[in-house]
Amino acid sequence: MESNLNSSESLLEVRHLKTHFFTRRGVVKAVNDVSFDVMKGETLGLVGESGSGKTITVMSILQLLPRGAEILDGEIIFENENLIPKTEKELEEFRGKRIGLILQNSMTALDPVFTIGTQIAESLVVHKKLSWKESFKSAADLLRKVKIGAPEMRVKLFPHEFSGGMRQRAASAAAIGPTPALIIADEPTTALDVTTQRQYLQLLQEIQAQTDVTIIFITHDMSIVGSLCDRIAVFYGGLVVEIGSKAEIFDEPSHPYTKALLGAIPVLGEKVERLQSVEGEPPNPSKMPDGCPFAPRCEAAMDKCRVGDPPPVFQLPNARRVRCWLLEDDHE
Repeated sequence: MESNLNSSESLLEVRHLKTHFFTRRGVVKAVNDVSFDVMKGETLGLVGESGSGKTITVMSILQLLPRGAEILDGEIIFENENLIPKTEKELEEFRGKRIGLILQNSMTALDPVFTIGTQIAESLVVHKKLSWKESFKSAADLLRKVKIGAPEMRVKLFPHEFSGGMRQRAASAAAIGPTPALIIADEPTTALDVTTQRQYLQLLQEIQAQTDVTIIFITHDMSIVGSLCDRIAVFYGGLVVEIGSKAEIFDEPSHPYTKALLGAIPVLGEKVERLQSVEGEPPNPSKMPDGCPFAPRCEAAMDKCRVGDPPPVFQLPNARRVRCWLLEDDHE
């Protein structure tokens, strides 16, 4: 995918974000000092294993956190406004209207007791102040935009009458309807088969080309970010351990975890006896090890990797950043 960046201006800046869960069993450090920027018009991929902090990070942006979760520190600057201190009423001006959300499970995202048309139209009534009549007409137009055939008929159907791929497209239509500046897509292809997945990713690219919307795409699949994203942020243990352009990440990965993820991708046409895997288990967020959270699984770990705080962020050329002591002598 060619880059859609039309400027170097940041749309979103996340700075030193910490979001923890307070439970009876202790504190769960789900997000522990996460920082990244999202530029206008780009697609940023957040990639990492389950439990690495990707989803809680974006839910912190929207402040749609589960019970027991709390943002302890940091800033979330969206369109030059810090979202963290805003009230619930103030956040309503951003959720849906300026920041759209596409969830992983379309059956959860769509209410089974309302028609598809009603659910898409509702976002237009609320955020664009259209009448219900205008909104229903726009709902059909939006279904057409996401390549659902016979939209005038299908706006009258219920979610269970759509296939999985069609439900995901309908959820996307609801997200893009209010013309947000940013769309957060939280693993929207997980429940789709390979063919439908590819079609859906192509659809997102087409939507972005038409609207210039900025996208944060969350996934555990490196092959998806390789085909869709301009830049990639690799999450591990509640941290961004590496962030850089797609070319940099795929051609010259710097963090051992990034290298391990890329090594686990099968190569088409290449015969191997056994696929590579990342040995060991991800850390328990309620019992994070000292030092680098990846150290227990890292073949290159040194003594300094296992003590104290996590490694600092080392700045490399081209705004690339890596949290690894191996880069200590290479940073600017």
